Amino acid sequence: MGPTLFMARTKLQRCTECKAFGLGVKCKDCGGKMEAVAALKFSPEDPQGARRRKRQDAGSEKWVKSLPSPRKDDDS
Repeated sequence: MGPTLFMARTKLQRCTECKAFGLGVKCKDCGGKMEAVAALKFSPEDPQGARRRKRQDAGSEKWVKSLPSPRKDDDS
């Protein structure tokens, strides 16, 4: 195998020009660039979650106050 020039987020790709689907980096129909069809998957295990929460100081008083508050309806 040669060096990887492209790291696909998902296997299924779509051509940016002709909108054809495929699994490669280049469209077999028109030769255009392929892009991922679906967004990255969310993982409830979140391997970097602990590090991110520590960096953001999640749970501290300052962090809690920085969260957006629910919108209050004035028409009530």
